[in-house]
Amino acid sequence: MRQPHHPEPDPVGPGQESVWDYPRPPALVASDEHVVVKLGDVVVADTRRSQKVLETSHPPTYYLPPEDVDLDLLRPAAGSTFCEWKGSARYYDVVTPQITLERAVWDYPTPSRSFAALKDHVSMYPADFECTVDGERVQPQEGGFYGGWITSKVAGPFKGGPGSRFW
Repeated sequence: MRQPHHPEPDPVGPGQESVWDYPRPPALVASDEHVVVKLGDVVVADTRRSQKVLETSHPPTYYLPPEDVDLDLLRPAAGSTFCEWKGSARYYDVVTPQITLERAVWDYPTPSRSFAALKDHVSMYPADFECTVDGERVQPQEGGFYGGWITSKVAGPFKGGPGSRFW
């Protein structure tokens, strides 16, 4: 049963799934969706072999295999964070001749056992990049901290905006 402070889920349309049906703890699922990440004219990643983290109230977060990411654009950045499900994350700056984005990419070098498939996969904050999934431009999850990728395939409301801290 949902706690009283959780919002009512948005209606689910054809071809959509509700983020309120995602599990907690989160699930990890392989995806063959076509994911492309660009920074200006530079392709940072292009894959059909991503991993998606699906967590209650969050849009999916896509993690991309290192073979499909231009790792030469990544420079280790200071600091780390800890996720109770995935473990410790490290961060990277993205550096192109025209643009430098600080701490815009992260990975889990030693993920928890349940998320072992994320090892060496990276994710990006979609607010900083042009990210597409099967040709659809991704909208970033609100709040700046979360890395969810919103497409027309998911119905919210999504955690991250004002008043959603305890969802």
